[in-house]
Amino acid sequence: MESLISFLILAVLEIVLGIDNVIFVSIILNRLPKDLRPKARRTWMFTGIITRCLLLAALSWLLSQKGKYIIPESWLGKGFDLASIVMLAGGLFLIYKSVKEIHHKLEGEDPATASTNQKPLGFSQAIGQILVIDAVFSFDSVITAGGTAKHIEIMIAAVIVAMFVMFTFSARISDFIMKHPTIKMLALSFLVMIGVSLIIEGWNADAAHELHLKNYIYFAMAFSFTVELLNMVMRKRQQKNVVHLNGPQLPVNSERNVEK
Repeated sequence: MESLISFLILAVLEIVLGIDNVIFVSIILNRLPKDLRPKARRTWMFTGIITRCLLLAALSWLLSQKGKYIIPESWLGKGFDLASIVMLAGGLFLIYKSVKEIHHKLEGEDPATASTNQKPLGFSQAIGQILVIDAVFSFDSVITAGGTAKHIEIMIAAVIVAMFVMFTFSARISDFIMKHPTIKMLALSFLVMIGVSLIIEGWNADAAHELHLKNYIYFAMAFSFTVELLNMVMRKRQQKNVVHLNGPQLPVNSERNVEK
């Protein structure tokens, strides 16, 4: 019973921690041609499972590396171990990709010239970017697994179940984000904040845990998404209440002339 409870709790935690990963993957996959998206999504699922399982198998080694500085304190006045470097690099990469995507959306390129000026994202490029961020996010999930469950078999089973759940709903999440530009902008802003939290955690993990940064970020984004969903419901109701008149409509100038 204790193993079953730890398995269920860990599976739920892995799904919650994987939300930001699913959002990033959804945005990257939508830059691919439609015929390559299912293949890329399957590749992401299998590589994600393999990455997490390998990290779980090396969990004791990863924890032993904490405090063993790769970059000594004499260089920057502060030492950085393997986990810190991964967090810093992943945070910078996530901010760069998210800000670049926001800039692309806000610039509003001409659709007639966008196809000629912008090269479509290649399959290998998309998988490479997904693997980089997936490895960064895997650190959180692996550390959570190590602190929740006692047996590696339970950890691996919970990670596999969480990956299957994320894979099942990733297509729907992707379609929903792409259909609603404001939701996509919120998702990109959410990724920017996650990138900032990764940098803070990589620079000073103890301070990040004491401040509970991710809890604040998740709450803020949940509140923002709820408000936006309410706005979407209101817009749909307003569209239903709009009365459309049949027949030709006079332009504004013509109406003024008739009044004169």
